[in-house]
Amino acid sequence: MNTQNEIVVLSGSTGYVGQLILKGLAERFKEVRCLTRSPQNLIDLPDNCRAMKVDLLVRDEIENAMAGASTAFYLVHSLGESDDFEKLEYESARLFAQAASKNNLQRIIYLGALARESTESSPHMRSRHRVGEILSKSGVTTIEFRASVIIGSGSMPFESIRALVERLPVMITPRWVRQPLQPIAASDLRAYLLRAVEIENPESRIVEVGGADVVSFMDVMRIYASKRGLKRIMINVPVISPSLSSHWLRIVTPAHYQVGRRIVDSSIHESVVDQAPQPDFDIPVLTTEQAIEQALNNEHDELKFIDRIEESNSMSLKVYRSQFGTRFIEQRIIKVNANKEQVAGILYRIGGRHGWYWGTWLWRLRGALDKLVGGIGYRKSTHSKSPKVGDTLDFWTVVRADSDRLTLEANMRLPGDAIFDLRVEASAEGRSGDTKIIHTVAFNPKGLLGYMYWFALLPIHSLVFNKMVSSMASKVEATVREP
Repeated sequence: MNTQNEIVVLSGSTGYVGQLILKGLAERFKEVRCLTRSPQNLIDLPDNCRAMKVDLLVRDEIENAMAGASTAFYLVHSLGESDDFEKLEYESARLFAQAASKNNLQRIIYLGALARESTESSPHMRSRHRVGEILSKSGVTTIEFRASVIIGSGSMPFESIRALVERLPVMITPRWVRQPLQPIAASDLRAYLLRAVEIENPESRIVEVGGADVVSFMDVMRIYASKRGLKRIMINVPVISPSLSSHWLRIVTPAHYQVGRRIVDSSIHESVVDQAPQPDFDIPVLTTEQAIEQALNNEHDELKFIDRIEESNSMSLKVYRSQFGTRFIEQRIIKVNANKEQVAGILYRIGGRHGWYWGTWLWRLRGALDKLVGGIGYRKSTHSKSPKVGDTLDFWTVVRADSDRLTLEANMRLPGDAIFDLRVEASAEGRSGDTKIIHTVAFNPKGLLGYMYWFALLPIHSLVFNKMVSSMASKVEATVREP
């Protein structure tokens, strides 16, 4: 089906699955309308993508967003928002379906949950299936995909699993973690969703999708641990209920508690494909092991976890802390009274013979300690004027080198992976006094030792990086003031 002259509406555009297919939709449609309550979180959009602030509980906003469109993706749910999420989901789906019908859309594509029907359905699964029914009764052709756990960096079920494995050397595993499920790789789910827009004259249907093998939550944890080089002891017990497990999640992985609780509550269901393959969706898929390996490799290669910039209108140094999956992220932003070209020079005068703007002796001490434990130490830099990808810089390697950005990956011995990112950004209005220096560090701890390392050194890192960024700004402004 040729969609090059058509418009597609993407709800949930800032969510994990929405981001997964956004660029693919941009390649296939004339215009992609990205619906979100937080358009500021949509960065680096393709030219034919339009961010629209839309509340899916407001009828007029949804109807206006769908005007002239042919296809709409429904990729939203209230999984982590409140205990009243079922009511919110039903109302949102009803308004979405009515707007699609009123605007004569050709198809709705919806991602639901894969689970065997049961008289003891969990609220989460019951809601997912009910939303599919509401959309399919709109009169608009509806393709409802039902998927199990999505294996990909940023997928909340996957992040909940990996958080447990990373933090707990010994795990008490209740009966529900041995329930069968059929995880699907993020790349395979993306292929299924994009295939749905290509089918000529589709009929409403339910399409169950999964990976190449049936495993259990315990298998997923073991495979993940193996790929990360972690030794984990799992002790099977028959008595811990899903309810008790959800309270344990609150203690161990508080950042993932809301989502984790829904997952645990839904563990009474077998999440396995029970449907004959459909010719329109004959797509080769990965095994769980391949999917986990791909997720870890993509996360390392793409560096997307450091791309987001926090909003800051202050001239003084601001520090923001967040997490992306298991990664700890710190971002420092300071405004400089200079133009972008003047500020960008700091990217070529850092590390090596230039030092680190503040406390260079501490960096050298860190290199000496690394050498003592068999690491590379504070080695000689390989670049002379401007760094290039692959160059070495003390105990870092350059992984990205642009005119306004420098990204380094740590090579010293660490209980995890570290990234150092420095970039310069001019104000949208082009005012010279609004140029920002944005420094981001990210650390992905490996096991419990990695978490202990991060928190133990957090005060020292905070001091060094705060002083470093402030010194950068001061030196740039001093250079600009020179006659």
